[in-house]
Amino acid sequence: MKLRILLPGLVVIAVLVALGYLLGDVIDRSWIDTHVQGRGLTGELLFISVGGLLASVGLSRQVIAFLGGYGFGFLGGALLGTLAALLGCLLSFSVARLLGRSWLKRQYSGRITKIDKFIHDNPFSMTLLIRLLPLGSNWMVNLAAGVSGVRPVPFFLGSALGYVPQMLVFSLVGSGTQVGQFWQLLIAVLLFVISAMLGVYLYRRYRHGMVLDTAMDHELSLDAVRRESSGCTR
Repeated sequence: MKLRILLPGLVVIAVLVALGYLLGDVIDRSWIDTHVQGRGLTGELLFISVGGLLASVGLSRQVIAFLGGYGFGFLGGALLGTLAALLGCLLSFSVARLLGRSWLKRQYSGRITKIDKFIHDNPFSMTLLIRLLPLGSNWMVNLAAGVSGVRPVPFFLGSALGYVPQMLVFSLVGSGTQVGQFWQLLIAVLLFVISAMLGVYLYRRYRHGMVLDTAMDHELSLDAVRRESSGCTR
């Protein structure tokens, strides 16, 4: 696996940590402290609702998990962040399926066809593979799945389970910037690398020769794997 596959996620961690330290005073007076933190169930529901709305229009679920960790601690932030990301998945999927099929098919027909083919027969397991990968657009997968004929329930269940590893990692990062624990942040980086490697391993092993994205497969060095496999069958 190429090192640059891990770089986007590591860069996100570094940027979020830097913002957490450099802009700590701003974050203390931010929306979370004003409207969410310390407000019990009302604050939690508000965080899930706003986070879900933002996720539905493309906000990274890693950022949501980071803010959840900052506002609610490691486990609370991971749980609420996952619920917010799942709500965003449901909203973007539903809007695409009910309202945007014609336009999205015209704009992204090739990508939609690939995603539909990749997850249609086994929507739970193949969606889980996609969510575990360190590459790709979570938002685009939601839209493409909504436009396609993918069954909703297994798609949402696979998404929810696949979100968990990175939500735990970035919630840990967020809670670490609040309390200033270096080892907590180091553990988060190591967990991210492990979860990314696990995602790539499972994708390689269980995709059954299907291609989700040609550029992504190239990044994962799967072009060589396909060539070797085709050579063995000749």
